[in-house]
Amino acid sequence: MTGNPEAITQCSRRSFLRRSAAAAAAAPLLPTPSLREARFYEAAGTEKAVRCTLCPRGCLVPDGKRGYCRVRENRGGRYLTLVYGRPCAIHNDPIEKKPFFHVYPGSRSLSIATVGCNMACKFCQNWDISQSSPDRVNPPFRSPADIVHAARRHGAKTIAFTYSEPTIFYEYMFDTARAAKNAGIGSVVVSNGFIAEEPLKKLLPFLTAYKVDLKAFSEDFYVDLCDGRLREVLETLKRLADSGVWFEIVVLVIPTLNDAPDEIKRMAAWIVKELGPDVPLHFTRFHPQYKLRNVPRTPTQIIHRCRKIAQAEGCHFVYGGNMPGAGGESTVCPKCGAHVIGRYGHGVMQNRVRGGKCEECGTTIPGVWE
Repeated sequence: MTGNPEAITQCSRRSFLRRSAAAAAAAPLLPTPSLREARFYEAAGTEKAVRCTLCPRGCLVPDGKRGYCRVRENRGGRYLTLVYGRPCAIHNDPIEKKPFFHVYPGSRSLSIATVGCNMACKFCQNWDISQSSPDRVNPPFRSPADIVHAARRHGAKTIAFTYSEPTIFYEYMFDTARAAKNAGIGSVVVSNGFIAEEPLKKLLPFLTAYKVDLKAFSEDFYVDLCDGRLREVLETLKRLADSGVWFEIVVLVIPTLNDAPDEIKRMAAWIVKELGPDVPLHFTRFHPQYKLRNVPRTPTQIIHRCRKIAQAEGCHFVYGGNMPGAGGESTVCPKCGAHVIGRYGHGVMQNRVRGGKCEECGTTIPGVWE
C-alpha cells in the first residue's frame, strides 16, 4: 500500500498503527461484532485444541492461543477470527495498481485489508500491516454492506482484497464479496496463493478475478525468504486454471535471489504447460524493503530479460512493472502486434479492445472486459 491522493484512509500506516495501538490499550480487544467463528477448523485431540484448515500451514492451536497469522484465536475449543469488519486500510485504487491488466482497464477498485498474514516475506512492502496483529490496531467496524456502499459511493467497479493476505480475513472477504456480487459490484483478490482447496473452492463463485504473487520458482526461496512453500501455491494456480475464474500472476524480481535465467525459463515453461499461454504474467521491479534493504533495486534490463525469456517459452501476455515508461506496460495483440491497451504506470492511455477482441484484427484478447 502506498500513499494516494484519493485514499479514503488519509493517514500514514505507521501513524495509524501508533494511534490505533493507543486506542486499543484504552478499549476492550475487538469487541463484538468483530468476533466471528472461523469457517475452516476442526477439533484436534484433547484439551480443546483445534486445527485450522484454512491454509496449507494447518496450525495446531491450543486453547487460548492464536494461529501463525495472529488473527485467529482458540477460545475454549471455538476458533474465532479477530478481524472481521476491521479493515486497517481502505483506498480507492486504479485496478492496474493491483496489478490487473486484463480486468476492466482504467476502472477503480476499492481496496481493503486487515492486519495479519500467513507468510513472513522478508521483502514485504506492506510489512507494517501484514506482520502486525489485532492487539495493535482498533479501526472502526465496517460491515460488508458498509464496504459495498463505499465502493458505490466512490465509483469503484470492483472491491479488492489486498495489501496484506486476504486469506487470513477469509470470513470478512467472503461475506463482502457475496454482498458485492448481489449489488452488481465485482470482487478481486490479490493473494500469495497459500490457501487450502476447500476455502478457495467456496470463494471463487463470488469473484471476478484472482491474482497470485508467485514469489519464485524455488522451494528454497519460499522456505528461506517467505516461511512458506511453493508446492501448495502451484496447486492453487492449477485450481484457478480449472475453475474458469480469470487470474493473473505477478513475480517480484529480486536481484540474485530469483532472477536466474534458468529459473525464469522453468517458471514460464510450467505456466504455459500447466495453466496455458494466455495467463498474464507480470515481472515487477524490486525496491529495497523491510528485511532486504541491503539488496539493490532491480535493473530494468533484468525485467526486460525476464519478459523475453517468458515470451520465448510461449507466454502471450508478459508485462514489466514498477518502472513507468521503461516499456512492457502495454497489452499487445499476440497475432497482429497491435498495442490494444496502452499504459503508463497505473494509467490507461488507450483501449482498443472491442467486445473482447483486438480492434485491428479481431483476435480474442482474453480477460474481463466491459
